[in-house]
Amino acid sequence: MRILVTGSAGFIGGALSISLLAKDHKVIGIDNLNDYYDPGFKRARLATFREHRNYTHIHGSIADRELMHEVFANHRPQRVVHLAAQAGVRHSIKDPYAYVDSNLVGFLNILEGCRHHRVEHLVYASSSSVYGGNITMPYSTRDSVDHPLSLYAATKKANEMMAHSYSHLYGIPTTGLRFFTIYGPWNRPDMATYSFAQAIMAGKPIDVFNHGNHRRDFTYIDDIIAGVELALAKIPEPHPDAAPEDPGRSRSAPFRVYNIGNNRPVELQRYIQVLEDSLGRKAVKNMREMQPGDVAETYADIDDFSAETGYTTTTDIEQGLPRFAKWFLEYHALCA
Repeated sequence: MRILVTGSAGFIGGALSISLLAKDHKVIGIDNLNDYYDPGFKRARLATFREHRNYTHIHGSIADRELMHEVFANHRPQRVVHLAAQAGVRHSIKDPYAYVDSNLVGFLNILEGCRHHRVEHLVYASSSSVYGGNITMPYSTRDSVDHPLSLYAATKKANEMMAHSYSHLYGIPTTGLRFFTIYGPWNRPDMATYSFAQAIMAGKPIDVFNHGNHRRDFTYIDDIIAGVELALAKIPEPHPDAAPEDPGRSRSAPFRVYNIGNNRPVELQRYIQVLEDSLGRKAVKNMREMQPGDVAETYADIDDFSAETGYTTTTDIEQGLPRFAKWFLEYHALCA
């Protein structure tokens, strides 16, 4: 198939592009290579597949309405995986306008492209952040998500609502994926796994917020990609038995929202310990209080996704972190 992947130079987008190309799909990738983190790192990630015969790269922003019209008109994707977004809970406190431009305006451009060019299925990235202050564990897509704790989370909740409106009005099948904490090779440098590894190897202290008592549903990148591909193949239909207040299903629209997580939360202190063992060095820890917009625990209920697609995770941190550490050490050796 012809598949448009937005954010193709990103952590998830790059891994997905490689996997789709290996299955002989044609991938049209778009990324603006912005400076939220080192564009050189993004270019290095992109270089691992950019020359593939079935890959076409477009440099630009999804917030550019004319460009996105041209992308859809010229390349006619059959399906779309929308991963481009301004990421980061904490950064949304510092630069809120970037989230409106990318996560709201950009998403509208994607929806309009799907509407006018008869895309078969739109799969898009939501986030576990939409659960906000929910205290019921594990997080279920049937729970209310009306109390986001950051603007980033609010934009992801808005994406789900925008997708439902387009599914209802125009019959566009849409699937939102609430990703839980992702790690693995080519991890974003601003995320904890990479930034911790970088500091540990440099002998610098790491900030451990909430005194390491956070629990996160750490999910290895390969398990995420497997879930995205299963979702892409599962075109949603209306659910006549869906409760009116159910945020993850709809009676009237081909709309679905799923959790993708490891379904096994791990305490941050344990995560750091396994990372130390994988790198062969101890961390210098600077214990800190909880940050604004943060939550103490994330835990994905994946029962619906597993029942409807056969999804399961196969990688725990004792397997995934050594793989990340091997890549990290080899990458930095090459860059030295």
